[in-house]
Amino acid sequence: MSKGLFDLSGKVALVTGGNGGIGLGFAMGIARQGGDVCIWGRNADKNRDALAQLKPYGTRCHAISCDVVDETVVDQAFAETLEEFGRVDGCFANAGVGGGGRFDELTLAQWRRVMAVNLDGLFLTLRAAARHMKARAEAGDAGGRLIGTSSIGAKLGMVGGEAYAGSKGAVLSIMKGLAVEYARYGVTANSVLPGHIETAMTEETYQSEKFHNAIMPRVPARRWGTPEDFEGIAAYLMSDASQYHTGDSFVIDGGFII
Repeated sequence: MSKGLFDLSGKVALVTGGNGGIGLGFAMGIARQGGDVCIWGRNADKNRDALAQLKPYGTRCHAISCDVVDETVVDQAFAETLEEFGRVDGCFANAGVGGGGRFDELTLAQWRRVMAVNLDGLFLTLRAAARHMKARAEAGDAGGRLIGTSSIGAKLGMVGGEAYAGSKGAVLSIMKGLAVEYARYGVTANSVLPGHIETAMTEETYQSEKFHNAIMPRVPARRWGTPEDFEGIAAYLMSDASQYHTGDSFVIDGGFII
């Protein structure tokens, strides 16, 4: 029987920050299409809950407690991922934090906290994945997917959001560089830019009447995004259908920045 265009059977995805929100949306989309998933998250309870949500799809799923800011921990977590699954076909560097504040009041510690998770964490995660995919290609098994979660904040002016937006803007440049550097190994690299997505972390903000009245009229889709809105893009990027699609930025925001 021929495989479907987005059949992910036999493929393994690693998703950082995969125990909730957009990351879990990525993981669900991959599992729905038959892919195996390893999620990294700092909260062991959330990791366990995420695995329970992925279990019904019948694919192999594993969770690792990991702080992506710590180089040693990241390398150990990647080694454990390989021990569990044998390979990583796609790496979604999704773990991130918000924060910051008015620029002239921003402390260096606040600035560095955002950069540590959103940039250092992305670098350490993708470096481990790129090393693995390069070595595999050199051994005759080319291919792989590198995905970085950016934000529409990278393309918009945001009051008090310079730290967050700056980190997410850097993701776009990093992924374009990776697209060029690793194409020879059959590896693609792309960014995903979420818009206003309602998750457990953002729920309080999006339920604010003031925020709703200010932002919702500017969203053509007239609703907040949900983690489920990221299932399809994850399945596409992991699939063979996207093997010639690289260096791109996928905006998923209901038309907000059109």
